[in-house]
Parts: sequence; C-alpha cells; structure tokens
Amino acid sequence: MTTDPITSSRNQRLRELKRLQQRKYRREQGLFVTEGEDLVAEALRHGTVPQTVFSVKGAGLPFSLPETVEHVEASADALSAVSSLGSGSRVIGVFQVPEARELEPATASAVYLHDVADPGNVGTVLRAAHAFAADTVVLSERTADPFGPKAVRASMGALFAVPVARAGVEDARAALGLRAIALVPNAGRPLRELDLAAPALFVLGAERSGLPESVLATCDEVAHVPLAPGGADSLNVAMTATLCLYESAVHRLSPSHE
Repeated sequence: MTTDPITSSRNQRLRELKRLQQRKYRREQGLFVTEGEDLVAEALRHGTVPQTVFSVKGAGLPFSLPETVEHVEASADALSAVSSLGSGSRVIGVFQVPEARELEPATASAVYLHDVADPGNVGTVLRAAHAFAADTVVLSERTADPFGPKAVRASMGALFAVPVARAGVEDARAALGLRAIALVPNAGRPLRELDLAAPALFVLGAERSGLPESVLATCDEVAHVPLAPGGADSLNVAMTATLCLYESAVHRLSPSHE
C-alpha cells in the first residue's frame, strides 16, 4: 500500500515520526521506529511486520513488504530531517511496541539489568543474548527503554528475536526458576570458576552505581570477571553480560558438561 511522496520535513506524518524518538510519545502511541533497511529486514525475518515503512523516493526497497504494510516515500532531505542518525536514513520502519511479556520457567540462561540507564548498553545486551541463545532479558523499572532509537540500533535487530520483560529481580528469579548470580567487581568467585552447566540468571547493574544491597540479598551467589592487573578497573554492563552469556554457552555446549 503506497501513498503519495512527501517532499517537506514539515509534513505532519514526518513530524509524528520524529516524535517517536521520545519515550513519552512511544508510550502514548504504542509505537517505535527502526532506522535502516537492515533493521527492517531483520524484523521481517523474525516475523515482525511493520505498521508503516518510510523510504527515500525512487531508492526502492531491498525486501518485499506484505500488502498490509503502508509504504510512504519521501524526498531524501525530508526523511533525513526526521532521522536520529547524523547521516540520515534511506528506510525507517514504524512498529507496534509488543505486549508486555509474562515470564515463564526458563530453558536457557537469562540477564537481569538493574537500573541501567544507557540505552546503548541495553541494546548491546540484547544483541549478546541473541548471539548466545539466552532465554530472555529482564529489565528493572528504571532501566532504559529498549525501544528507543539508540537501544534499537545497538541491538542490531536482536530486539525482534529476544524476549524482553520488565519485573523486579525477585519476581524474575522466581518466575524464571533460575539461580541468580550477581556480578560485582572484585567480589565473590571468578566467573570462570562457577558451575554453569545449568542455566542461570545473571544480575547486573550500571557500571558506576552497581547493584544495591536489596538486589544482592535476593541473589544466590556473587561473582566477578577478573581483569588484568594494571589495566582497566572495570567493564561496562554490556561487556560483562556478554562474557557471562558466553561462559554459560560454553558450559552448556561443551561435551564435558553433557
């Protein structure tokens, strides 16, 4: 379904599209955007159909859209004016925010992010979760919106493949049925020494603030990622989560742990 091309960045449709960069409007409209043909293609590959696709007039699309999807063409300048990217976008997809997911017993390891404010970290954790077949990523109430532009870009399409839920850590631990392992710099046992043959819930906080005592009290164990002496004194939450999921996958897939 194609409409007449848009030539002005002041067009009402484009103004509404740009507002979706703000969390307030995403919540009001129940919509979010993805920028770039690769991300829209990744969504389609995972069976997530956009409501509308905006593209540069005459550039064409490298994928086929279902007939139910509205396709709106715009001039390159008009579309670039509403992009969150400095270089602009040739394709922007508009998607419905999925319904809140109910947590169920997990069959693989999962990640819990406590008050992680950086959307780029949230998106990168989703990408790692997809790469290592994690069960889900659970967010605290004050963790960044995974449907914001930075998080969506950082996920590289993993947002459409990995289940995301919001819950308190105690509720998440109980619903998933997993042992909860808190990651705290220089505390507990080294990650490599843990028995990760069974799935676990890796609980991580922001790099600066870490995890409060109330969260630590709900966890079954504390661990850390050892760092080389004289090097960096910490890793950000996305790097730590990636290492946790990698170690879990190695234990799960290794013949010695079958």
